[in-house]
Formats: sequence, C-alpha cells, structure tokens
Amino acid sequence: MSDAPDLDGPGDPRLVEVSDGIFAYLQPDGTWWINNTGFLVGARGVTSVDACSTERRTRAYLEAIGSVTPRPVRTLVNTHHHGDHTFGNYLFSGATVVGHEGTRQGALDWGMPFDEPFWTKVEWGGVELEPPFLTYADGVTLWVDDLRCEVRHVGTPAHTTNDSIVWIPERRVLFCGDLLFNGGTPFLMQGSVDGAIRVLTEVIAPLEAETIVPGHGPVAGPELIERVVGYARFVRAAAAAGRAAGLTPLEAARETDLGEYAELTDPERIVGNLHRAYAEMDGLEPGGRIDLAAALNDMIAYNGGRPLTCRA
Repeated sequence: MSDAPDLDGPGDPRLVEVSDGIFAYLQPDGTWWINNTGFLVGARGVTSVDACSTERRTRAYLEAIGSVTPRPVRTLVNTHHHGDHTFGNYLFSGATVVGHEGTRQGALDWGMPFDEPFWTKVEWGGVELEPPFLTYADGVTLWVDDLRCEVRHVGTPAHTTNDSIVWIPERRVLFCGDLLFNGGTPFLMQGSVDGAIRVLTEVIAPLEAETIVPGHGPVAGPELIERVVGYARFVRAAAAAGRAAGLTPLEAARETDLGEYAELTDPERIVGNLHRAYAEMDGLEPGGRIDLAAALNDMIAYNGGRPLTCRA
C-alpha cells in the first residue's frame, strides 16, 4: 500500500493492492467527477484501468503508479466515456488507449470538459481530448504477462451505452467502472434503469467476483451488487408511483422518501434517474436520447437551485 501525493479537497487518494501486482487507486469522496482507477504491473509495463477527470488528479495518479514501479503505462483501458474516467487520457504518453467503440464516440460527442451552469467550478487544467483509438465491439483479451484480463462490453446500456468491465478471473478481481457505486448514488441517466438491473444480475453477479473495484467509493465484495440492484429497483418503483400520480420526474423525486438510500452521496441523482425511468416507461429503448439539459436543470432545482457540488 502506498499513498499518493496530497490533493486539496475531500481527502487524499490512496493505493490499495487488491491482489499481487493489482492496485486500486481510490479517490475520496467519490462524488461528482472524483472517480477510482487502478492498474496492473507487468514485467514490461503497466496496464491502467481509466484515467482521472483533471490534469492535477491524473498527474497525481501517474505519480502513484511511479511509486510502485518505474515501468511505463503501455495500455490504458477506458470503462466508459464519462470525463472523470477519460479526460486524463492525454497524459498517458505512449500508451495504447483501448475502449468500446461507443466509448470513443461518446468521448468525442461530449467534447471538452465544462462545469457551470450544472456543476460548481472545476480547475480542469490543460485537458486535451484523447479518446480510445483501439476499439472493440464486444470485448478484447488483454494479457499482463501470463495473467488473463477480459475486457468486455456488458451488452446493453446500464450506466451508459458503452460500459465495459475488466475481469481478472484467475484472481477473482473485477474493475467494473460506474456500473457500481459504493457509498454514492448510482447514476443511470445516460444508460438504462432496466438495463442496469439486467447487467448486474445476469452479467456481473454470475462472475462471482471476490474483490470489486467500483467506479466510485471503497473497494467492495459481491454484496455491493445487490445493494445497487436494490437502488435501481427503488427508482423503478418510484417512477411507477410518480407516473400513476401524474407527477413530473422532479415532482416525483420531491415526493419520494429515499429511506435507506438517503445516506448515499449526490442524492439529487434520483431526479436524473427518474427522467430515464419515465422515458423507458414511455417506450424509449435503453440508452435512447433524453433531454439531458432538462434533467440536469431539474437536479439543480432538487438541489435547492444550486449547481451540483463538484470538488474535483
């Protein structure tokens, strides 16, 4: 275990060796734009799972890798297109950036980072767009020396339309990107509520992973899967009740008692999740386009009219 350089904000990132030569890089507190990454150390180089959101955070992550090994990062896998996992790609000089074909397109469609008016101000640094340039449709097998790593698209929209996992069967270690949040509110606005339930129960759970590195929050075991599935089912039930009462997604969110999920960070995501659930109830296909700006503005309204807090 090794500590990364200090960063201002909610806490210092730290390295956790989850299996021999396999590290999770955890960034507290896992809220907006503060993600986890990880890496595997091989004899000739390093494989990284995801980058960070800002220049400063990605440079700190690279320093953390350097505290473990002087070997270069040869391969960078992006689990999905969101900027907290991809904006720092450009700092991995010489690495092959790998991702699903939808991850490449999603990163290009999003473009350069922005914050206001939806989030509080962020110091992004000198970000340059560097989407994956080696892409796949279904998956690819990646080898770290003799250790097999299965990079798989999960098959249907869930957190986004282009979620992939990095599964290391010999070690029972899973890097799952933002399919799972630990301690934070799951976010399904750009994916699918029903799809997330299906992926977690039919794709992720059957792997029988012993160690899971979520996209945000502490390293977990398989019990986290049912926790997130439970939240997605809660969203689906709240959407059904809201529609039956003739409420908008924002009104339904305000009427919904979060109950056991009130302890999760970024609770305003319930609104975006309800926008997605409502659209699916209206027959929109999983991952189909919704009015993201309207959903984000409703999240701000739920947040008391304040931009969403980002401490990246």
